[in-house]
Amino acid sequence: MNDNLFFVKYYHHYLLVFFSFLVFACGDATSDTVEDEEIYIAPPEVVKEYGYVLDDYIVERDTVQSGDSFGKILFDANVDYATIEEISDSVKSVFDTRRIRKGKPYVLLKSKDSLEAAQVFIYEQNREDYVVVDFQENVKAAAKKHPTTTYEREISGVINSNLSSTFDDLGVSVNVAYKMADIYAWTIDFFKLQKGDRFKAIYEERFVNDTIPAGVGKIKAVLFEHAGREIYAFRFANDSLAGGFDYFDENGDNLRRAFLKGPLKFNRISSRYNLKRRIKYYGYKLRPHKGTDFAGAIGTPILATADGVVTKSERRGGNGNYVKIRHNATYDTQYLHMQKRAVKVGQSVRQGDVIGTIGMTGNSGGPHVCYRFWKNGKQVDPFKEDLPASKPLDDHLKPIYDSIRKPLRRQLDNIPFMSEAEMEFAQQQAEEKQL
Repeated sequence: MNDNLFFVKYYHHYLLVFFSFLVFACGDATSDTVEDEEIYIAPPEVVKEYGYVLDDYIVERDTVQSGDSFGKILFDANVDYATIEEISDSVKSVFDTRRIRKGKPYVLLKSKDSLEAAQVFIYEQNREDYVVVDFQENVKAAAKKHPTTTYEREISGVINSNLSSTFDDLGVSVNVAYKMADIYAWTIDFFKLQKGDRFKAIYEERFVNDTIPAGVGKIKAVLFEHAGREIYAFRFANDSLAGGFDYFDENGDNLRRAFLKGPLKFNRISSRYNLKRRIKYYGYKLRPHKGTDFAGAIGTPILATADGVVTKSERRGGNGNYVKIRHNATYDTQYLHMQKRAVKVGQSVRQGDVIGTIGMTGNSGGPHVCYRFWKNGKQVDPFKEDLPASKPLDDHLKPIYDSIRKPLRRQLDNIPFMSEAEMEFAQQQAEEKQL
């Protein structure tokens, strides 16, 4: 057969098959009927908070106002007095309803009926902790926590005036400064910081819903450079340590001493131990001062300067409210003129525990705590005593400690120190925000 005739014949054949397929495939496209497209409607979102479906209630959010009480809030929300009393009695082991404080947020979940009576009371104790009092059927209360996320933070700074103002300039919680002061309380006098002293720190911060600050967590490691001297501090947790953890230096020596330098977080001495003191008011007669006075505002927490057992907690004569602690066979300490005492005789206390607050009880010309120190039954000047250091790490713990210390040391060393110029710029930024 001629090649051209063969090509034409089969070319027409393939065209016929192709167009037949097209008609078959697209035949429905010419139809007048169009099927309705199915539309997906998402179900309404169920909003839960504090473990309750909020759509099931009328939700009222408020803060405790001056003059408010638990009873008043519930009575105003259509709960009768008999029920309020029953609720208060039933939940007192979990929540003391008398202790709600002005300015604290609370939530009422009310019934969706004509009465709109409160059925659930939720009290925010702080950004992390809250209490739920549910009296829909059986009265019950539970102390709960908001879920939090913990983030690791790194900071560095240069001292311009004092530690707390430096942290304000950095926009970092002053609680980090307080914790650092606790760590170095026995090695650095934070009232004698010098301009240009600098620091680096690695610490943890907690957040509710990833956005609301809920507090400062662990301080993991710090380098503080004071008067040209570098002092490292590394947190080490172990069951064999008193309190479960402590801070140690590069060599595994405990940064904590057996005694604090003073009974306040920030110690400011207003009158020293002086056996030759003469006072004009008393005609310059010899009136020895066998204590060291630390000044502070009324209500400032007073701390136990060492571990021990409370032997006296009472109010008597010129001492006013006072606490005395026996630390061992050699040492005792006493804390005078307290506003309030927070410990009882026989109670064991650990160094740094709050044992009372500053006041002006007894013979006191202003708010302060008179700190008295006994050695072998005789009052002495603690600042002239060679006080013992805390126990260093046991040898068998040092390899474990080093496995934690070494990576933290590398991390600290990789944090750049902030320059004084950068610190001044941060200070200016902080001041502008306050305007």
